[in-house]
Amino acid sequence: MLEAIAASPARMNEARLNQLVDAVDAIALEVERISEAQRFAARLLAERQAPSPPLVRRDPGAITPH
Repeated sequence: MLEAIAASPARMNEARLNQLVDAVDAIALEVERISEAQRFAARLLAERQAPSPPLVRRDPGAITPH
C-alpha cells in the first residue's frame, strides 16, 4: 500500500512532464511556422521593384522649365 502511495506522485510528475514536452513541441512548431511566414514576407519585400525616387521639392515661386 505504501508503495502505491509513493509511486502515485512519481506517475503524476511523469504525466505532467510528458504534457510539458508536448506543449513545448507544439510551441516550437508554431514558432517555426511564424518564422517561415516572416521569411516569406521578407523575400517578397526584397523582390519588389525599387521604389520611385522621392519628389524634388522646389522653393516657392521657382519657375520650372517647359
